[in-house]
Amino acid sequence: MSPRRLVFIALQVALAGVVVAAVVAFAADGGDPAPPAADDGAAPAARKGPSAARFDARRAFADLRSQVELGPRPAGSRASRRLAERIRSRLPGGRFEPVPGGLRNVVGRLPGKRPAIVVAAHYDTKDLPGFVGANDGAGGTAAVLELARGLQRLRRPGSAPEIRFVLFDGEESPDDSKPFYSSGLRGSRSYAARHRDVRAVVLLDFVADKSLSLPREDGSDAALWARLRKAARRVGAGSAFPDQSVGEVVDDHTPFTRAGVPAIDLIDFTFPCWHRRCDDMSAVSAASLDLAGEAVFELVSTWR
Repeated sequence: MSPRRLVFIALQVALAGVVVAAVVAFAADGGDPAPPAADDGAAPAARKGPSAARFDARRAFADLRSQVELGPRPAGSRASRRLAERIRSRLPGGRFEPVPGGLRNVVGRLPGKRPAIVVAAHYDTKDLPGFVGANDGAGGTAAVLELARGLQRLRRPGSAPEIRFVLFDGEESPDDSKPFYSSGLRGSRSYAARHRDVRAVVLLDFVADKSLSLPREDGSDAALWARLRKAARRVGAGSAFPDQSVGEVVDDHTPFTRAGVPAIDLIDFTFPCWHRRCDDMSAVSAASLDLAGEAVFELVSTWR
């Protein structure tokens, strides 16, 4: 994630990670991950994981690892385009949608009534030497892929809304001397301008760091965030969503909120390795992915 205009941020609760079994790497060119074979390096358990089991955190963690193994993935790079091909093959009805500047969002959908719910993340990484973005890029992308896999297996009623899965390209700014909103968020600004039939956006950004804590950032819609917290409590993931708020973070949900669309951003902005090379496999946890993933799964799957 590129530099953002952070109005105010103050977190008072630090929640430790949960130890879970991890995973082996993805197949060389994509496809379903192999069964788990190694621990994910999380800290000793300090809280229970979700009681639900519809989001496969081990599979998601394998997806995360496979992205990191591609190395840095700045927008437009060979690694980024290779990743986009993998993502497209994994989403229901996956396709590319062009973004100005030669970039491309990767989108998929589950049929339902419009306007649609958008479940999103960004798949590019900041263009920094050696930066692999395990949390900042790979985590959110892995979560969206696993949500898509799980949700498409559900028998959804005819009244259920259309669900779109959107992996944004070009979230990171290539020029930090310019205002972030105009230089970054290229994929989300393009999508928000093109698609007016959206009722809500759920953005997953920093959702894999080991000490995950997700208070509401002030740019996120309060009513939609309250629904997410209720969903998290129903599935036993409420510990990751403290009843607190932090300052506004300009992120891929911002083009939608500025257009009047309710949108929320799951982002632990206290992550200490933001835009640092330590944002690697040592910084992330399958347990954190599980907490965020089960909460969003419950929110979206019960939407009527």
